[in-house]
Amino acid sequence: MDVDLIFRIAAVGILVAVLGQLLTRSGREEQALMTTLAGLIVVLMLIVQEISQLFSMMKSVFGF
Repeated sequence: MDVDLIFRIAAVGILVAVLGQLLTRSGREEQALMTTLAGLIVVLMLIVQEISQLFSMMKSVFGF
């Protein structure tokens, strides 16, 4: 796992938190919820890509 991945996840989290607060304070709770869900999906996609790379690396190491 690379430190860059942690920084990308943290950046997405900070951006989603700020946008969520701004949208909530302006009375757009539905858009704030959608922003939070979109941020969650982006982070999950990042993690799934890393897990996929891990499995392909393990596959090549063990010769499956």
